[in-house]
Amino acid sequence: MAATIKDIAKRVGVNPSTVSRVINGTAAISEETKKKIMAAMKELDYHPNIQARSLVNGNTFTIGLVMDAGNSDAYANTFFIKSVSAIEHVTQRMGYNLLIANNAESERGNAVRNLVLEHKIDGIILPVSGITQELTALLTENNFPFVVMGEPDEFYPGKNWVDMDNEEGGRLAVGHLLQRGYRHPVLFIENEDNIFEKKRIRGFIKELQNHGLSADENDVTECAAGEAVIAEKVKALSEKHPKADSIICTNNIVAYHVLRELRKNRIAVPEQMGIVTFDNYPLAEYLDPPLTAVDINTYLLGERAAATLFDMIRHQNGKEEAILIKTSIIERKSTEKR
Repeated sequence: MAATIKDIAKRVGVNPSTVSRVINGTAAISEETKKKIMAAMKELDYHPNIQARSLVNGNTFTIGLVMDAGNSDAYANTFFIKSVSAIEHVTQRMGYNLLIANNAESERGNAVRNLVLEHKIDGIILPVSGITQELTALLTENNFPFVVMGEPDEFYPGKNWVDMDNEEGGRLAVGHLLQRGYRHPVLFIENEDNIFEKKRIRGFIKELQNHGLSADENDVTECAAGEAVIAEKVKALSEKHPKADSIICTNNIVAYHVLRELRKNRIAVPEQMGIVTFDNYPLAEYLDPPLTAVDINTYLLGERAAATLFDMIRHQNGKEEAILIKTSIIERKSTEKR
């Protein structure tokens, strides 16, 4: 016979209502008691009846995560994989299910709109690339809990978002290079229209100014992600920025191609040119030389986004909060000039 809430309560020595509150997340219970109840549930192989719970409190016990259906690389993106892993972990811990939906149109209309209006989910996490005025109006008008993963652009005034502190990351990268003895860093980005790239540029320029150095138009290079374009931009440094002695790369792929091109041109790293990359995962520590990285903790990003959403689901009138997660420098050989 399947275990019941009463069986769990008896095993732990608490009231069945306490077990129910832990399962539903409807009241503050001590961490010690929570752990005991969760351990008993696992030991007795207890599985909550989602349909029964839904009938009692009107919840679906499912949250949604929106994906960009037009982006064929989205599911292979390491950013996506680590963030979703964290979201799934938090969701399971809360006793919920995670539903991944594409923001595509079908015969039944927009999938996200249908999920919201048909009350098939209790809240939703949106990537910043999926934010539109139409969608945010729909969610706001229906008082529907949602969190944006990434800092939105100016048109969206809401504060319910979570992002890495990319401006801080730009400052840290410059500060580290100057501390290591480099004097003329440049920044390689993929797309200057992306808000996270804009923040990195802002941090880059501010930190140069903090050290009495001026930034000119050649200090920031837009190179996309293509190998040929990156190679061309590296070669052009000798003409446009002959004093450049270090390169900050916006991700591991850009850094990989930069490193290859420097090696082809017999420019020694780190002696002649230092390299810093944003994001430690997946290549930074395995390249030759291992790359100093601005660590972008995408697992923590997903974790905080999910935790924020569940807080909104449980406290409908809670205060909206924009969260910036701190970055850090992981020092490696690619910046060991001295």
